[in-house]
Amino acid sequence: MQLKPQDFLVALKLVAWSGQRWTYAALAHALGLSTSEAHACVKRGLQAGLLAVNALEAAVHGAVAAHEPGAIYRLARRTRLSASELTQVVGGDNPARANPRNLAEFAVHGAKYAFPAEKLGLTLGVPTSHSAPAFAGVFAPGSDAMVWPHAEGAVRGIGLRPLHPSVPYAAMQDAKLYEMLALFDALRAGRARERGMAAQRLAALINPTQEVAHG
Repeated sequence: MQLKPQDFLVALKLVAWSGQRWTYAALAHALGLSTSEAHACVKRGLQAGLLAVNALEAAVHGAVAAHEPGAIYRLARRTRLSASELTQVVGGDNPARANPRNLAEFAVHGAKYAFPAEKLGLTLGVPTSHSAPAFAGVFAPGSDAMVWPHAEGAVRGIGLRPLHPSVPYAAMQDAKLYEMLALFDALRAGRARERGMAAQRLAALINPTQEVAHG
C-alpha cells in the first residue's frame, strides 16, 4: 500500500471538519474527488494510521458505539483491522477521523518527502505558502508571492504545483483546510524561517493537545 497525495488531503479535511458527521458523498464533493476515490483515500488512511476508526457499525460491534463509549477506545488499541471490518468501516457514514498524533508527525516530518514541492514559472493563481491570506502579517515580507496555478487566479507569483489538482477548489471552500495546505506548502517550499514557523503552526492545528518535535 502506497499513500497518495489525495490521502493526505482527505486526512487534513477531516481535521478541518473537527469531528462533525460526514458522508462519502459530502467528502467527495468538498474535495473535488469521486465518491469511490474518497472511499479509497479513507481506506488507505486507516491502513497507514493517519486516520482512526470513529465507530464501527452495529453489524461489526453488535452494539451502537454511542451506547458503548468504551468500544471506540478498545478498537483504537488494535493495530490492524480485519479485511471484513475494514470493508464495513469504509462502507458506512462518518466512519473515520484524523489520528492527530500520527498525522501531525507525518505532516511535519514525512509528507514533504513523500510529496515534494515542484516549483513552476511565473503565473496567475491562488496564493499559497507564505502568500496565503491567513498569513498576512505573520510571515516576514520580502518573499516573492507563491501561487497554485489556476485559471481564475488573481495573484501573479511563482507557481507551485498543488498537492493534488483539486487543492485550489477544496481550499477555497474551507478556510481551515486552506490554512493547513498553505502551511504544508511553506514547509516543503519555503525558506528556513518560513519552514520553522509552518512546522509549529501546522502541528498545532492538527494536534492541538500535544506538541510534535521539530527538526
